[in-house]
Amino acid sequence: MAQEKPVAEIGLLIYPDCQMAAVYGLTDLFRIAGEWAGRIIEAEVPAIRVSHWQARDEGAVTCVWDSHPGAPHRLTHAIAPPSIVMPEAMRPMPAAAAWMNACHAEGTIVCSVCAGAFVLAETGLINGRRATTHWAFARQLAERFPEVELAEERMLVDEGDILTAGGILAWTDLGLTLVERLMGPGVMLATARFLLIDPPRRHQSPFSQFAPRFDHGDAAVLRAQRHIHARHAEPLGVGDLATLAGLTERTFLRRFRGATGFRPVEYLQQVRVAKAREALELTKQSIDRIAWLVGYGDPAAFRKVFQRITGLTPNLYRQRFGIAR
Repeated sequence: MAQEKPVAEIGLLIYPDCQMAAVYGLTDLFRIAGEWAGRIIEAEVPAIRVSHWQARDEGAVTCVWDSHPGAPHRLTHAIAPPSIVMPEAMRPMPAAAAWMNACHAEGTIVCSVCAGAFVLAETGLINGRRATTHWAFARQLAERFPEVELAEERMLVDEGDILTAGGILAWTDLGLTLVERLMGPGVMLATARFLLIDPPRRHQSPFSQFAPRFDHGDAAVLRAQRHIHARHAEPLGVGDLATLAGLTERTFLRRFRGATGFRPVEYLQQVRVAKAREALELTKQSIDRIAWLVGYGDPAAFRKVFQRITGLTPNLYRQRFGIAR
């Protein structure tokens, strides 16, 4: 019988309020990958050693579980899993950040999933580097750690020595990516098929939702926002919106982007595409009619904007998310 040989040790960080489902899910995923490797590979069977590391209040980070106990630890990868609380409720975690920094200094590839990016960002390792997190947390990460170059549209960002994954269930994408690299594409695909999950996805844009900000405190911009939401299907020029806000166009453009994060044209596109997504999900109306209803007289222009924002054509979006039958 082929002998098992650990090809990597992946350390999973357990920090306050982290998602234990991801910790145990990744542990199971790597074990299942090893079992499928035994069926596919006839020679020495690769295995992934998994260890759990607990960040304690007193500052120590210690190993609390090991799939291959006895041998000295040599982490090849360290993962900060998602959090089950919202980012504003996540407390600073200097011990966890220091542990990840120490791992990275020794050559470990450091990774995060979803809000685990906030733990990783505390290390300073992703300052000036591209990273992703859950699309709903991107603004908070950018505000708290402005030196991070956010790529929130990506499901997984690979910076070589640092990997970050987006959504709260993107631990499957990260896990399968690591399986593919450590055990090969055949083992990765067999693992995905057995678990009935898709191979690693590239983008989280189709899942993201437009979440406009209304709490910015700029009353003039707020008037323009409300007008856009009420009359999104009508032609809306920047000049008209600036007049409504009682501002010059230049001042309006500056304040609108500062308050909402979008230029007025981009904001209008987001509102229109959000309405179109709802129609594609819930109705059987033709795509041309939906385009007209949300404010696009040219269906080709609508399709172009829709694909740029969601990453999918309207037809593919309906096939994937439509529930009207």
